[in-house]
Amino acid sequence: MILTLAQTEEAAESAAPLISTDLGVLAVLLAVLASLFWFNSTKAGNKFFSIVPMLVFCYFVPTTLTTLGLLPDDSPVYAWIKTYLLPASLVLLILALDLPGIVRLGPKAVIMLLAGTAGVVIGGPIAFFIMGAVLPESAALPDDTWQGLTALSGSWIGGGANFVALGQIAGATDNMIGLMVIVDVAVANIWMGVLLFLAGKDKQIDRITGANADAIEELKQRVSAFQEKAARIPTLADYLVMLAIAFAGTWFAVELGGWLAPRVSFATNEAGEPVPFFSATVWKFILVTSLGLVLSLTKARRYDGAGASKIGSVFLYLLVASIGAHANFATMFANPAAAGLLGVGAIWMLVHIAVLLTVAIIIKAPIFFVAVGSQANIGGAASAPIVASAFHPSLAPVGVLLAVAGYVLGTYAGLACMWGLKLVAGV
Repeated sequence: MILTLAQTEEAAESAAPLISTDLGVLAVLLAVLASLFWFNSTKAGNKFFSIVPMLVFCYFVPTTLTTLGLLPDDSPVYAWIKTYLLPASLVLLILALDLPGIVRLGPKAVIMLLAGTAGVVIGGPIAFFIMGAVLPESAALPDDTWQGLTALSGSWIGGGANFVALGQIAGATDNMIGLMVIVDVAVANIWMGVLLFLAGKDKQIDRITGANADAIEELKQRVSAFQEKAARIPTLADYLVMLAIAFAGTWFAVELGGWLAPRVSFATNEAGEPVPFFSATVWKFILVTSLGLVLSLTKARRYDGAGASKIGSVFLYLLVASIGAHANFATMFANPAAAGLLGVGAIWMLVHIAVLLTVAIIIKAPIFFVAVGSQANIGGAASAPIVASAFHPSLAPVGVLLAVAGYVLGTYAGLACMWGLKLVAGV
């Protein structure tokens, strides 16, 4: 018996999921992540995930389980993770930022990171405008496209945590978020494959462009020294302090954000009521980002050596898995807007690449800085180390450092991109 797509969706909606309790849902999500990380620790898994980033499977495996009826597409667990673990992860991930270390990487590394960010910020509105103009009316982009593209800008300036944060700020629906993940996976992974190919041609490319790559060796020594200095065996007290920082910072941001939203305004509406400059959600993410940045300049940063960024990453991967469990393959691929959105993503990436290459030629930046500066934006901490290690294994931490910087840029630059997208959308 063959069911139509509509019948399949109707059956999925009417059937109760096999696992629906909060504890069961959390257990399944953790089991999925644990299995993927275990596979990554094997030789075959490590080789496989060097081609297709593991973060992709952290999303799509829960999506598959939801589509098959094992997990619910809505659960209080998902809401709790998104509301509280997301800002907690941002505090811990940004806490790991080494501003002096970023500066010591050299101006060209930072310039290429910022160039990549600029390419994403301006590329989104440009691509949205072009595709909106060339698509026929029958294939027009959805009205909430700008909201989904705002979320994608967060993913392409930092990674998964910013993807969720900007999606929440813009008010993107779960269906649109699912479509954006398809665009992200399809477009970003093709570009990552190109970067991995270029890593094997770095000397030839630098010779053609006239770039001086001598600083790369110095980078290796600096990063190795930083890692050795920061690493230590964490104690129980360390774990408690790190969790306290994460959740106290989240509580502070939620409370202060809720207080600031109705009090900070820039205009009034027709009824004479103040229009908030930012919503409580926007304030929450700005505050946790700023808090992490401030803490990274204090002695609190020493907790990165005890595993602050690892705990933040656990929260982050749970976020990605819970978002994946929200989605449904049938719904995503049945949406006729998917092709148009892929076109937007492709043009967007081309603008990002054009900005990167233009700046690289002007400042004669080595291809390593171009590749890692791009991937620190587009892939974030999940894949920037992979691209960096493709040039040399000891350079993987450079990708981590720049990707962590991307987490800081993600919220602020994503808001700038959202402004441009809203301008194009006319809202």
